[in-house]
Amino acid sequence: MQIHILGICGTFMGGLALLARQLGYTVSGSDKNIFPPMSDQLANAGIELIEGYSASQLNASMDSIIIIGNALSRGNECVEFILNEGLKYTSGPQWLAEHVLADRHVLAVAGTHGKTTTSSILAWILESAGKQPGFLIGGVAENFGLSARLGDSELFVIEADEYDTAFFDKRSKFIHYRPKTLLINNIEFDHADIFADMGAIRREFHHMIRTLPAQGQIVLRQDDTEISRIIEMGCWTPRVSFGIGAGDWTAEPLADDYCRFCIKHNGEEVGQVEWNLIGKHNCENALAALTTAAQLGLEPADACRALTDFKSVKRRLQRLACVNDITVYDDFAHHPTAIETTLHGLRMNVGRQRIITILEPRSNTMKMGVHQDSLAQSLSESDQVMLYQAENIKLDLNRISTELGDKCRIYTQIEEIIQAAATQSRAGDHIVIMSNGAFDNIHQRLIERLQA
Repeated sequence: MQIHILGICGTFMGGLALLARQLGYTVSGSDKNIFPPMSDQLANAGIELIEGYSASQLNASMDSIIIIGNALSRGNECVEFILNEGLKYTSGPQWLAEHVLADRHVLAVAGTHGKTTTSSILAWILESAGKQPGFLIGGVAENFGLSARLGDSELFVIEADEYDTAFFDKRSKFIHYRPKTLLINNIEFDHADIFADMGAIRREFHHMIRTLPAQGQIVLRQDDTEISRIIEMGCWTPRVSFGIGAGDWTAEPLADDYCRFCIKHNGEEVGQVEWNLIGKHNCENALAALTTAAQLGLEPADACRALTDFKSVKRRLQRLACVNDITVYDDFAHHPTAIETTLHGLRMNVGRQRIITILEPRSNTMKMGVHQDSLAQSLSESDQVMLYQAENIKLDLNRISTELGDKCRIYTQIEEIIQAAATQSRAGDHIVIMSNGAFDNIHQRLIERLQA
């Protein structure tokens, strides 16, 4: 059977393509933004990639399933051809629910921040325990070298995204997953392009909670106000809580940058972790995953040992290179809270060494200016800030620059940013490139400039 995926290089759709390939389907797909690491992962799996959405990639007699990503909408050439010709189509979450998740114990990892890292940690803890889980994660988990696999057990870990399913199905993706175990890390306002307010987000999360069985399990962060409000809307599933200093399961730092911490259950220490990640947010992600694994009967001490070998996820403060003692990182920034916690964790790790942050405000919500009041504060740990002014964004970068003062500059050309970063950086500096897109390959271009 042939499957053709429109929007195949998105993190979710790319992972879905890998699962379909593992199931024995012949898989092809197209996208307007084909770039690593997803493009490399798909090519290595023998999946044909087509640049753009010309209808010539389709034909009226296609005997295949067409999966349409949520980035496509009415007016797209392929979408209009499919509708006019009456071709068979479905959404990624719907196909996944019917062909992969049916009859599996689904462990869904939800929340505004930390889904990718927490999903990867949970999958790795289960793998280290010999459980051989399946997973679909919104990034390439470095311990596995993949973003998705079928696995060899009933367990399946999935990053449960609240973004909408498709142009013909405006429910959140996670509504399709029907988890038995649900982990909710945190909830904030995001995705202003599809959610009018927090009330709309709460409704989607509560819709998912309504699908959980009474014999399932909800793992939730103890001190999150929005999670509490959603639970108050009605819950029929047992719950267990986690948090830094509060909850059934807690973590306490043993180092300022959280590279070492201890885990406690009901106040009693059950293990210690020393690992390669830094930051309070990553400690919380680890605690969330460990708490979830414990509900499946895994020993906390074994989970702590697994965390020691965890290698993180590509594009999550990923250390790309160190050139002349200048370290360059890639970080998948999409929200001020994530930016602030990432930079704070790095500050606690590097001390007084300089941090140069290069930010492309690229998420739909940031471009709309929704986070106008909090973005400057999120960058405050930086010694220098370089903001990229792309076209067609409502975010007022001049206001952010004014709030940050002399340490911030706005650039309209990526080449200008590369030149400035290369000439202004010095030994001991840390350059953090933050964007949830390819950013015109600025990472490699800057590394090559530093090497030159």
